[in-house]
Amino acid sequence: MNKAILLLALFLFNPVFSQKKQNFQLASPNGKIEIAIVLSDKITWEVTHEKEPILSTSPMSLTLNEGEVLGKKPLLLNSKKESIRTSFDTPFYKKKVVENNYNQLILNFKGDFAIEFRAFDEGVAYRFITKKKGDIVVKSEEAVLNFDKDYPTLMPYVRDLRNPKDPFISSFESHYENKKISEFAKDTLAFLPFLIDFKNQKKAVFLEANLQDYPGMFVTNNKEKSGFEARFPKYPLQEMNGGFNNLNKLITQRADYLVSTKGSRNFPWRILVISENDKDLANNDMVQRLSEPSKIKDVSWIKPGKVAWDWWNDWNIYNVNFQAGINTETYKYYIDFASKNKVEYVVLDEGWSVETNIMEHNPKVDLKALIAYGKERNVGIILWSSWMALHENIDVVFKNYADMGVKGFKVDFIDRDDAKMVNSVYEIAQKAADHKLLLDFHGMYKPTGIQRTFPNILNFEGVKGLENNKWTPNDDVPTYDCSIPYIRMMAGPMDYTPGAMRNATKSEFKPSHSNPVSQGTRCHQLALYTIFEAPLQMMADSPTAYMKEQESTDFIAKIPTTFDETVALEGEVGKFISIARKKGNNWYLGAITNWSSRDITVDFSFLEKGKTFEADLFTDGLNAEKAAVDYKREKITVDSTTKMTIHLASGGGLSAIISPKN
Repeated sequence: MNKAILLLALFLFNPVFSQKKQNFQLASPNGKIEIAIVLSDKITWEVTHEKEPILSTSPMSLTLNEGEVLGKKPLLLNSKKESIRTSFDTPFYKKKVVENNYNQLILNFKGDFAIEFRAFDEGVAYRFITKKKGDIVVKSEEAVLNFDKDYPTLMPYVRDLRNPKDPFISSFESHYENKKISEFAKDTLAFLPFLIDFKNQKKAVFLEANLQDYPGMFVTNNKEKSGFEARFPKYPLQEMNGGFNNLNKLITQRADYLVSTKGSRNFPWRILVISENDKDLANNDMVQRLSEPSKIKDVSWIKPGKVAWDWWNDWNIYNVNFQAGINTETYKYYIDFASKNKVEYVVLDEGWSVETNIMEHNPKVDLKALIAYGKERNVGIILWSSWMALHENIDVVFKNYADMGVKGFKVDFIDRDDAKMVNSVYEIAQKAADHKLLLDFHGMYKPTGIQRTFPNILNFEGVKGLENNKWTPNDDVPTYDCSIPYIRMMAGPMDYTPGAMRNATKSEFKPSHSNPVSQGTRCHQLALYTIFEAPLQMMADSPTAYMKEQESTDFIAKIPTTFDETVALEGEVGKFISIARKKGNNWYLGAITNWSSRDITVDFSFLEKGKTFEADLFTDGLNAEKAAVDYKREKITVDSTTKMTIHLASGGGLSAIISPKN
């Protein structure tokens, strides 16, 4: 054999160079989920659950500058499988400890890149890893979700008309539209997370984690197959002030690439969570598992809690000897209310400063006096700021207000998740941590795990919360409330801002600016404090309204905002949900329904066996179908053998604090 023939033979049969199809399998620890990866001209994956198709053949790739495509005609160098069984502590979460058990496959390719796959009992994930010298430019990413049938979906479409020419400028506030894959609104986008409804009670939610130095993912319809394909906002090159009250940065020119980034890095995780029972979606830790650990070594200064909030109730307090509004007297009244009811914080929303320059105060608000007044009463002050006003002067702003004694910032009007904005969010988180400041990101894209990396971020909006009730009479809020625990909340905490003391039935609900009302019953609102995850949880109504309803206020104030354990009891997406959470020795129970009244059975087997407990129970009153404020309060004895059937009125709920008996 001459040298030419020998070299040809080596080329054809050496697996490093061969284009021959290669197959890999990766199963979840319990064996129910399987990933099938095929290397040929492309890299594709499929996912099955108990041999039933979940994800059909779907390609993945990254296109870099100069036309280099990571995933086109891949040349495998080696592969490595590993089983991981571990856990980690989570100080400001819905449970103290997260179990992190998965099987892993890493495929290393010629071209200095790899793809890492993980299979958990609850779902699957993959990410690209590059190992290139210097910087790289990512032109595009191919992420596709193909399905074998035309399944129903719950999809949050982009519906922001403030900048219709750029759909990537969004408030990320949309109700879910229940449509089949083929009915995806053409030539539009939807953001993550979203849900696919399979047969046999199985559902899947698609989301992402560890989004750093990279744009967030949107999806559009896949015109060739039954599925979706990713779209990403290009990197902003030029911006101008604009939007609501001139508080946004509108993008006037975008680059032809997604990001210029480090050549050696991990890219965001693409996640598919799979459930056989809807309730399991409401107690999922996938984003937490796939995010980087805390960069803050000492977290002792981070104090979750509740916040008395001014904006939703329009500073509407009365029976006082001063004119209520954005002024020192009003905020002292809020602080007194918070102190009396053991509410940890008061937020000063828009109006306390010049909105475009938060170093310039409203002369009617004596901020130093309020900080001192709050400190005397064990109430911290949190300040509202637009992202733009903070971003443009971040070092000066944070140092100034941290030195004054402010506890944190509510940062609003972010409204983008391109790579430039994502990097800004990380910068704000780091600099806030440097000054020991808490953060609530309002007007924000969905969380993607930064809450684990920077636990001083206690909340995110990215949800169509209670504030929208002031002007959206046609929204079906109870159905949305019964959907987001299974979808949006899987990504992380939600600045939904519950707590309305004026409550209305479906037929009686009307929007109101200064006396806003919630859709559904009082008990529905009480239950949200247990069901909705929010380490920094707002109390949206006014002190006057809460003092008129002191029994409900006392109850809300006793519910913690972080927990040691969570048990999802029962539920069905869009219809109802029931959750129990534990903090210390007490359990907290919440259940809500959509506009359909229903009877649910609460199984108290989550309680410690052999012990007796007292449940302080709020349920919908006999007349709640007409008067949504009607409720019944009773104290009953329960134990782990107790099962109770409880009626939830239309738009109703139940809430309980369960304490060990002496």
